[in-house]
Amino acid sequence: MSSPNWSNSGRPHQQATLVTNPMVTTAFDLAGYRVVRNLGVVRGLTVRSRSVVGNIGASIQTLFGGNITILTSLCEKARSEAFDLLVQHAAELGANAIIGTRYDATEVMPGVTEVLAYGTAVIVESTETTA
Repeated sequence: MSSPNWSNSGRPHQQATLVTNPMVTTAFDLAGYRVVRNLGVVRGLTVRSRSVVGNIGASIQTLFGGNITILTSLCEKARSEAFDLLVQHAAELGANAIIGTRYDATEVMPGVTEVLAYGTAVIVESTETTA
């Protein structure tokens, strides 16, 4: 991963390499990299509701037990969207990694759920030496 060249103003001369999924972690460090700049907290937020059709389908699936695939799909889409927004926010700040990533979900009203992905945007450099 390349990091930007920093000017005396503390602003990058060029956009940092975009954050990629392997550079997002729940840990507070990345093996083989060191944090050279902390850019602060970043987040991705989405609010989702179930449709009437989804509610009916989920109700029918609960009668038979097991995995409620309609709700599983809804949750996966909400988490994926929150994650994508998190990565986008970090990229806008010029980060090339996100550490300490977490998810949170809150029901804001019956049938409506907020999903939040958050972490710390950082710029990292490889600690491996090249010959």
